Amino acid sequence: MPAEIGASPPLPPVSAPRPLPPAQSQGNAQADAEMTLKLVQTLAGLLGEGESGKAEVLAVKEGLANNFQVLLKLTLANSGQSLVEVQSNRPLVPGNLLNVSATSNTSVVATLLDSMAGAGPLSSLDLEQLPPGTLLQGKVLSSTALPADKAQQVVYRVLLNLLNTPLAGSKLSLDSPQALPVGSLLTALVKNSQQIDFLPLSGRLDQLALGQQLAGQSARQASLEGLFAALQGLNGRNDLPDSLRQAVERLFAGLPEAQKMGDSKLLGQALQQSGLFLEARLMQGATDHLGQDLKANLLRLFAQLSPLPPTGAQAPGMFAGNTANLAQALPAFVRNALGNLGQSANKTQALNFPLPSKVLQLFDEDMELESLLRLAAAAISRLQTHQLSSLAQTSTLPDGTQLATWQMEVPMRHQHSVVPLQVKFQEEQRKTGEEARESLWRVELAFDLEPLGPLHAQATLLRGSLSSQLWAERDATARLVEHELGHLRQRLRDAGLTVGEITCQRGRPPQGPRATIEQRWVDETA
Repeated sequence: MPAEIGASPPLPPVSAPRPLPPAQSQGNAQADAEMTLKLVQTLAGLLGEGESGKAEVLAVKEGLANNFQVLLKLTLANSGQSLVEVQSNRPLVPGNLLNVSATSNTSVVATLLDSMAGAGPLSSLDLEQLPPGTLLQGKVLSSTALPADKAQQVVYRVLLNLLNTPLAGSKLSLDSPQALPVGSLLTALVKNSQQIDFLPLSGRLDQLALGQQLAGQSARQASLEGLFAALQGLNGRNDLPDSLRQAVERLFAGLPEAQKMGDSKLLGQALQQSGLFLEARLMQGATDHLGQDLKANLLRLFAQLSPLPPTGAQAPGMFAGNTANLAQALPAFVRNALGNLGQSANKTQALNFPLPSKVLQLFDEDMELESLLRLAAAAISRLQTHQLSSLAQTSTLPDGTQLATWQMEVPMRHQHSVVPLQVKFQEEQRKTGEEARESLWRVELAFDLEPLGPLHAQATLLRGSLSSQLWAERDATARLVEHELGHLRQRLRDAGLTVGEITCQRGRPPQGPRATIEQRWVDETA
């Protein structure tokens, strides 16, 4: 479909490159396979002038003005190997094999080996690897106008570096009716082997920026239990400011009790106050009941901790020096959604459910209040990781199905501790007629309560029919759940549901965002 790139006018679908007359001769093709590489450092006796060797491309980094920094593993005639850094004006792909010949101490001539000829730019897509509807993300490396008669529309040959899918790192050559800015990021859907359709950026977060945000927040987050355990250690302290004590009391007062979460009304309220919907409610002006919102209370706590002086004699570390900036940045989830945040963590882990536990490492030199500040910031990042993961898993599928995801975490009071309940809802709205749609609901729950231990439940609900699967990591718990399944089936039938297969097994469910979920569990009052 037509697409927009930045502020550019709509583009028609981009096709694979058309043949260029006249066809290249074998000599020209060989010349195109040769390139001169400039050495960052001299060969230092590795290769004498006129001597040859073989090299493998290990890494490529794009610089300015189509200049690429390339790391090569050079293999010499005596089987010795060395790492060499060179500069190239042509893009190479990690894994490319080259014949290299030294022309001086500072340059070599490289030729792509015949066995790697297929590693050049792709002119079509393999639909087995990239079936129609696959989301492609890429970066424009070059955009060159092709020769054309005056009466013909100008067509540009574009070289795209693919950033995702199994072909990540490969180059795709395609034709576009408009010049594309070098360095721009594109998102497109595969239509067929010869055509991709750009996706409009208006009205949605760019998937690349969203992935960077998700990776950054995932790297910063830590489990909520660490913060609540530290706050419980403040009980009985008389040296705390009243504003801080009130913020802590409000945070704990908003936590539901685990034994009451079986009440569907209380469960619904807890999910609404999980922090997932805070920004949406603020943008709509719905500020009622924000006093019970988990994320709002964490932000209030963070604000109370930020201006406090250190409790020890030493000055706080560099984290406290950045407190003002961090305090301003954390609430700005919507405004800064396309901001430049850290990218050190792999977003794949953040898309897993449940979000794994993570303990924040505290340093001996940290003051007590500084440690609380870091724990509060990590807790807020964990909630924002759930929010971003929900956005990343919300999309329109190639067949028009609308997929919506809500993923959240609710800390519950259980005995003398606080334990988290992680919940994930997914709704697939499928079109069954001209206007009729039906919803397939998927629900996941994960928690760790003593004496049961870790439990994970999955369920699907379609047209009043429910199927599910449960996992328990402890043998005794798995036997207990299996014994109670008959009672659960009967209660579900009494609620008017058609009950499919419900099973329980010992262990953990398959992990990863692509794990197929066929059977899940849902509360009978849903």
